[in-house]
Amino acid sequence: MVSRVIPVDPFDLVIFGATGDLARRKILPGLFRRFCSGQMPEDARIIGAARSDMDTEGFRRMVAEATREFGGGRHCEDGTLEQFLERIDYEAVDAMGEGGWEALKTHLRPGTVRAFYFSVGPALFGALAERLRHFGLADDESRVVVEKPFGHDLDSAKALNATLRQHFHEDQIYRIDHYLGKETVQNLMAVRFGNMLFEPLWNAQYVDHIQITVAETVDVGGRGGYYDKSGAMRDMVQNHLMQLLCLIAMEPPARFEPDSVRDEKLKVIRALDPVDYHHIVRGQYDADEDQPGYRAHVENPRSTTESFVAMKCHISNWRWAGTPFYLRTGKKLRARASEIAVVFKDAPHSIFGPEAGTHRNVLSIRLQPNEGMTLGVTIKEPGPGGMRLVDVPLDMSFAEALGPEAEEVPDAYERLIMDVIRGNQTLFMRGDEVEAAWAWTDPIIAGWQSRGEVPKPYDPGSAGPDDALMLMHRDGRRWRDIRV
Repeated sequence: MVSRVIPVDPFDLVIFGATGDLARRKILPGLFRRFCSGQMPEDARIIGAARSDMDTEGFRRMVAEATREFGGGRHCEDGTLEQFLERIDYEAVDAMGEGGWEALKTHLRPGTVRAFYFSVGPALFGALAERLRHFGLADDESRVVVEKPFGHDLDSAKALNATLRQHFHEDQIYRIDHYLGKETVQNLMAVRFGNMLFEPLWNAQYVDHIQITVAETVDVGGRGGYYDKSGAMRDMVQNHLMQLLCLIAMEPPARFEPDSVRDEKLKVIRALDPVDYHHIVRGQYDADEDQPGYRAHVENPRSTTESFVAMKCHISNWRWAGTPFYLRTGKKLRARASEIAVVFKDAPHSIFGPEAGTHRNVLSIRLQPNEGMTLGVTIKEPGPGGMRLVDVPLDMSFAEALGPEAEEVPDAYERLIMDVIRGNQTLFMRGDEVEAAWAWTDPIIAGWQSRGEVPKPYDPGSAGPDDALMLMHRDGRRWRDIRV
């Protein structure tokens, strides 16, 4: 059963960059779905703010189009969409100047939760934060939501944090990573810390290795200019994969509270060993018959930026000493799939003889698509003729387990925005956590830049460069297949 919906307090949510792609695809449709589910109170208000010279009616038309296109079409025919649009206003605001701020202030009401979503580039964070304080829109109870990237390196991350902290306390700043809002990611914590079955086995004594894969079929698309300055390491590993690694590896927090959880995640990042350059593989997708390659997409024929990265990491603490973590992410791969695989060790002694083969248990957590979990167990193959062993899955997918109600599970952005309104920072990154991640990432990037390394080419629709396969084969292991 899907849990009951608990309404949040009345709020005023201002979305800066409200006419941008993220707002249209994720934020506004997500708010509409929360409204349809009854979680948004009657007197909640959403105020769009952007440079576009648009009135409220024009913005409402844009919101209606976005919800029809990206909101799954829910309740669009029975008047619910119209009721939702009544709660929406718009003001044209100059983020770098003085225009529109006094008018924006008139939309905000005393006695309600005030949240400001910075759906804009990091270059505007400081200007927005300063003007929110200068014009009296924000106070010490207000909340600000900032999107990644949280800096380009350690120095820029420190500068960005310092800028935000000039105007807001750390407990007012919500650094959003939508991966942490995924239902399966949170279920990972429930599986680990809510079941006696797994926690005693969750350590180097029983786990052979852990694989984290985030594979995409798309190319860099219209993000070529940004991506060529970032690459897969900055765009994916430093944030998304790092967060998944922390949740897999962290110690049980004392309580499921923001600082307790984030303290344990920070310990994991600080315990990560420097990565040997022999344990890193970078790749760049080639052209195929129908599409140009990476360098054509970013319009840089000499680009040495990676669209794929795989690496072997170690965590120096008592729980994980000696257990490798293999991370892999890339674009233009065989399938769109995000998976965490906990591969347990073989049984210490097989009583069935060599003809039975070798078998090991694997807990697979699928983040997308088809969110769910699978535990591979070994059983006897049916039929006469001896003891032949086969691996079969104990499978739990949300779509099958919950039936039609699975469609009601909130999207990551829906959950996280409601957590902002509640004032719950558990699933948001803290400033010191971001800086620690960059402190680990920067030497890796500096290393391959100083060596002048060029990414290995790989075929679109493959699993990445052959060198990534060898990264595992040298250890007598193999990557799990990338498949839907």
